[in-house]
Amino acid sequence: MNILWLVSDTLRWDYLGCYGNEWIKTPNLDKLAAQSALFLDAYGEGLPTLPARRAIITGRPVSPARYIHQPSDMVASYGWHPLFDQDVTAAEWLRDHGYTTAFITDVYHMMKPGKNFHRGFDHWQWIRGQEDDRYALRDRDQVADLLRQMGQEPQTVPSDHWFIQHLMNRKDWESDADTSVAQVMTRAADWLRHYTLAKPFFMWVDCFDPHEPWDPPPEYARLYYPDYEGLYGVYYTSHVDELTQHQMECTKAAYAGEVTLVDRWVGHLLDTLEECGMADDTLIIFTSDHGTMMGERGELHKGESRLRNQCTKVPLLIKHPGGEASGQQVSGFVQHTDILPTTLGIAGLDLPDRVIGENIWPLAAGGKKPDRESIFIGWSRYCSLRTSKWNLIMPMMDLHEDEEPVRELYDLDSDPKELNNIIDDYPDVARELAELANAYIERQAPLTEGTIQEYDPSAAQQVRVTFDALPGHQ
Repeated sequence: MNILWLVSDTLRWDYLGCYGNEWIKTPNLDKLAAQSALFLDAYGEGLPTLPARRAIITGRPVSPARYIHQPSDMVASYGWHPLFDQDVTAAEWLRDHGYTTAFITDVYHMMKPGKNFHRGFDHWQWIRGQEDDRYALRDRDQVADLLRQMGQEPQTVPSDHWFIQHLMNRKDWESDADTSVAQVMTRAADWLRHYTLAKPFFMWVDCFDPHEPWDPPPEYARLYYPDYEGLYGVYYTSHVDELTQHQMECTKAAYAGEVTLVDRWVGHLLDTLEECGMADDTLIIFTSDHGTMMGERGELHKGESRLRNQCTKVPLLIKHPGGEASGQQVSGFVQHTDILPTTLGIAGLDLPDRVIGENIWPLAAGGKKPDRESIFIGWSRYCSLRTSKWNLIMPMMDLHEDEEPVRELYDLDSDPKELNNIIDDYPDVARELAELANAYIERQAPLTEGTIQEYDPSAAQQVRVTFDALPGHQ
């Protein structure tokens, strides 16, 4: 049995037709969903990009996390660090169990200096040019016209701004086939066509779209707003009131267009799997790391305290190679940490000792009832404690003196979209949920520690250094 993991960054669960969306076109993922078990209550565990992926590929909680300073990375967030030395990744475990392992991505955060997310892969490819990836040399004059399409006068944008990096990276694109997601899926499809080894494969295909900046080919955005113009989806503002109505419509259409763009090229990869005769012998899992606010509560984009369903709930589709639970909709809390143990369970493999997540396939197969009454989600300094009835958002560590802490409570029965903060009306409920959150923190904190690139002097003494640095040569 082969294994294919598909991860799409910042993809809202409710922007897919299979989750009830009626205005965004996602025919390929909807087709996959019809062949899969669709999980209705899937959430992240530690967010955003890097913590989420650590949870996915290790099956281990990553929140609450500590802050580890990395001079080569401008992102200053708790949990935003490489894999721990002690972690056992999906690639490492599956390679040790006879799988060929391959990793194809454009998520440049995983490939920054010092990051080690390609650990355990026999083959990996990094498609360059997403967001602030230092691919093209920043030159504001070369993208002056594109800056004006964003509504920015070139000379007012700092010459080292990431806007300029993004525009330089994409300035020569001519069609949707040039986009980053197209390149990722095309490379993965080509890999499948040329795979001839007599071993099953584990392939992790991870695309950054529809992560910001929202900059699809115009024809994709015009599916949702015919008057789309400009690059307002690239301009990063956290609040709707900073945009005109036209700019907001362009921004919403740009994100929706990115979702359809991802769907189109994921479809290309899935079609290739069919053409190669591999689809009936491949376990396929599709998910995202998190979502984003798209105007709710007047907010745009994600954030550490925006731990409502728009940001924390994720799509999760699991297509069993034998067709088991095809078309099943599965209720009950599941999280990123469950993906690895579920994969290994379906493959008939045992688990690494460090895996904390659970095999959730029995939920889909009907042999087990959901037993999680609450889940904990962490994002840097904030956390969410979610039950079927309530969602509490609160800080889980001290903030800076000049910061006003965000504390929110939502009644999910009367307010499923989580728009009305009622924490002042239910102080006893908030207190009870906070106690439960603190119990999670106390229990999980020891599980989220480890070392990074630990130096062992005794091991160094056992290494024979050779002239050409090749093992076995003197």
